[in-house]
Amino acid sequence: MTALWLAIGFWLAAWGVNVWLSGSRFGRTGPGRALVPILFGVTVLVLWEGLVRGLGIAGVILPAPSVIAARIAGSLPTLWQDFVQTILKGAIPGFLIGSGAAFLTAIAIDRSPFLQRGLLPIGNFVAALPIVGLAPILVMWFGFDWQSKAAVVVVMVFFPMLVNIVAGLQACDRMQRDLMSTWGASYLQSLVKLRLPAAMPFIFNGLKIASTLALIGAIVAEFFGSPIYGMGFRISTEVGRLGLDMVWATIAVAALAGSVFYGLITLIERWVTFWHPSQRH
Repeated sequence: MTALWLAIGFWLAAWGVNVWLSGSRFGRTGPGRALVPILFGVTVLVLWEGLVRGLGIAGVILPAPSVIAARIAGSLPTLWQDFVQTILKGAIPGFLIGSGAAFLTAIAIDRSPFLQRGLLPIGNFVAALPIVGLAPILVMWFGFDWQSKAAVVVVMVFFPMLVNIVAGLQACDRMQRDLMSTWGASYLQSLVKLRLPAAMPFIFNGLKIASTLALIGAIVAEFFGSPIYGMGFRISTEVGRLGLDMVWATIAVAALAGSVFYGLITLIERWVTFWHPSQRH
């Protein structure tokens, strides 16, 4: 129980420091902004470690963070192979294909009121279909390699991206569009110089949503068919063997990859939409 009380004491002390940092000028600018979530994450891990050790929770139910870290360190080749199969070969290609197809479709919808009234309701219907029902069908169509995972990711990211891009293209004021027409601007000129810049916050919002959906879709697809490696394959296999430390190690790697992916999109968004009020802080 000593470990538990030490973890609780550390958590309370760190909580107080975090509250102070959040309200201080240092915590709102520069490196202090990054320090707040890092410190919060460390306190969660310490409390988790103390609860597992202090309460004597069996590793087969909930392994301690130190056990998970040791498992990651001892399984780097396997985890890297799973990462390549799921993220680099499945999630990222599907994300790029789905986002690109959504952008082109959104332009077509913007040009055609018929498509806007006819395609968007169908898109909302398809987006509501459960991925656990579509994934085995797509695996049967495209096989057990990365192509089926990319196909599942395309289905998951396409319609959220489409809805956000269409909404972004319609975000301009009518007066602004009329002014461009008065100056004799073509549709392409109006799109590139006015409507796409105004749509960028919507587009990046869709990209951030799609980045998390891509990872989920690739892992779920591997539950229904995969080679002998991949994050979804590893999770389903190790759960059957009660290897919960490896399951949590795979989850940790997936979470880290998703956070990095999301963070990269956020950095690009700040660079592209520096003019937007949401970036002025």
